[in-house]
Amino acid sequence: MSYAIVRNEKLTRAEINGKGTHNDRKAKNHSNKNIDPTRTHLNYYIKKNEFTYTKEFDKYIKENNLKGHLRSNSIIMCQMIFTSDQSFFDKIGEKETKRYFDECYKFICNYKNLGEKNIISAVVHLDEGAPHMHLMFVPVVHTKDKEGNKIDKICARDFWKGRDSYRKLQDAYFNHVKSKGFDLERGMFIEDTGRKHYTIEEYKKITNYDNTKKLLSEMKLELPKVPDINDISKFSIKRDEKILEKIIKPKDDFIKELYKENLSLNKELSKQSKIIDEAQKYQKERNIILADNRSLHKEVEDIKKQYKEKEFDLKWNYENEIKHLENENNHLNKIIDRFYKTINKFIEWICNKFNFGDSKELVKKFEDDTHTLIDPVKQIKKEEREKEFELSR
Repeated sequence: MSYAIVRNEKLTRAEINGKGTHNDRKAKNHSNKNIDPTRTHLNYYIKKNEFTYTKEFDKYIKENNLKGHLRSNSIIMCQMIFTSDQSFFDKIGEKETKRYFDECYKFICNYKNLGEKNIISAVVHLDEGAPHMHLMFVPVVHTKDKEGNKIDKICARDFWKGRDSYRKLQDAYFNHVKSKGFDLERGMFIEDTGRKHYTIEEYKKITNYDNTKKLLSEMKLELPKVPDINDISKFSIKRDEKILEKIIKPKDDFIKELYKENLSLNKELSKQSKIIDEAQKYQKERNIILADNRSLHKEVEDIKKQYKEKEFDLKWNYENEIKHLENENNHLNKIIDRFYKTINKFIEWICNKFNFGDSKELVKKFEDDTHTLIDPVKQIKKEEREKEFELSR
């Protein structure tokens, strides 16, 4: 399982420019062999400093009305380093890695109401081991003076007040990245592990797998020089032949046998090293594919969601249209019914008014004389039959 890692380092004025040289990659020749110059162009800033850290700090002091007395050995900046292990970043992919560091930046902006203006620089390194972010900030506390007036002052002691201040930082940081959807574990407490939290420079001095591989590539196996039995025999008298046969020769054979075994072990170690390299390569490719698959799956889910929304809208529109048509049909049926009743009343009125006799007889006479049925439905059917008959001829 991967861990959410954040480290803090308090710095005096004399120390901050050295950090800037490293963070901004200003050195022409890097003493740090973990830096890959071919990848330095991939580094990027979330907030970029224009000048050296000391000049940025002096500019910052002029622009802000800050309280507090600073001595030459006062802590004027803190450097936070946010990271996790390489497998975590390989697993989540490039886009999520960028979002991870964006969230780290937002976290420290809001932590203890620090504020973005108090951050001097935030740079993400992708050319040095696992991706990590160096964030430089001025430890400003928002407090009140003796008269109760609100003031801001530089005071690392108050910013990190309390023996459990770092524990609170770790808790808050872990809860933040966890809430943003990153599958990480909170690191164990130092009280439980007894481990020392090293600085980045100290970590780089610890032997790792890369050091082992380098040692393996530089290893030379040579057969130790042993006395030649024939040379020894020249200076040995016959009575010493037992010493040569029982002691010196077996020792010589044993050394040769150990040499052969060492050669075999060296070959096996080299083989295992290559296997590990290949496994790491394929694991990285697999993690990239998995990250792409998760991204594609998310896109598919988004498309499905959009489709469902459109399907709902379309269905609603159709149902609305059908309802509208049904209402129109009902209205037309009412009109037709009313028309039938009105026609019947009109015919009866005509018959009574002008003494035409029975209304049915009048209707029949109208239909016979005009070859038109008074019932429109029957008339339409009649016309359709006549049309079909004409076409069939």
